[in-house]
Amino acid sequence: MATGRTHRPATRSRGIPEATVARLPLYLRALTALSERSVPTVSSEELAAAAGVNSAKLRKDFSYLGSYGTRGVGYDVEYLVYQISRELGLTQDWPVVIVGIGNLGAALANYGGFASRGFRVAALIDADPAMAGTPVAGMPVQHTDELEKIISDNGVSIGVISTPAGAAQQVCERLVAAGVTSILNFAPTVLSVPEGVDVRKVDLSIELQILAFHEQRKAGEEAAADGVEPPAAAKQQRKGPDGDVPAVMPA
Repeated sequence: MATGRTHRPATRSRGIPEATVARLPLYLRALTALSERSVPTVSSEELAAAAGVNSAKLRKDFSYLGSYGTRGVGYDVEYLVYQISRELGLTQDWPVVIVGIGNLGAALANYGGFASRGFRVAALIDADPAMAGTPVAGMPVQHTDELEKIISDNGVSIGVISTPAGAAQQVCERLVAAGVTSILNFAPTVLSVPEGVDVRKVDLSIELQILAFHEQRKAGEEAAADGVEPPAAAKQQRKGPDGDVPAVMPA
């Protein structure tokens, strides 16, 4: 089976916009659910609703793949699953290492969705010597001393960092030096990488803060509509370089 070391997805060479690439997994998830229910075809409107986008955007995205559907019939579900999977590089094996096997790293190791989506967890790595040999998700944790050898032996090109923030940059540099060219970063810090290395950051606290902003704004709007004083949080002030500014600036 081909590995991620020698094969790369074709999306960039074919000029597919990054925004479209970011939506392809949403379409694939919706299509996979339809496939599991043995639904043979789907309209652009139905698929767009399931993926959370508008149908015009979906049709534009699929035009980059050369898929236009059939008028009055829609899109063939199984063919689209294959087409998007191929475009994303999911028809081949992508070995992945997870570095940092604390609570989050262990949860990621136990996530069952990797294998079904083309990703094979090749190794679990941690800096704590006491963790070495400890089974997590049926795999023994290996020490970071073995990181470079593990990457070389398994042809790894994708690394997942779930370490504390203070260790993440050093781990990142070792991964890149060993040949990893794509990193999924769960550590609460920004990583510095050389050109040619892709980093995707997942920060749950930032997502929660964005939701808190929207909740606060909704509460303020509801209070204003009812003619009552808005909640204290919506009125909170903080000091800025030019004096008092709202704690959350309007969008």
